[in-house]
Amino acid sequence: MPATTGSEQTQTVDQPRHPLHALTTFELHGYRRQLENAIKFFDAKDPVPAVRADLQAALDGVIAEQDDRRNLADS
Repeated sequence: MPATTGSEQTQTVDQPRHPLHALTTFELHGYRRQLENAIKFFDAKDPVPAVRADLQAALDGVIAEQDDRRNLADS
């Protein structure tokens, strides 16, 4: 069986065990990193898979949660 290169491997994102508001800052950061990497992976595909939109929606939620936390910390 031939070896697969990094560009041939599929990208997965582990769903967090808890809702976004219940994640620690570290967990939220890790989840965001996974989503960003998966989006980057799927953006390189032609055509871009439909799952990319779901990943973007999840990333938007993570960014909103991080912004809310930052705003709370600043007030």
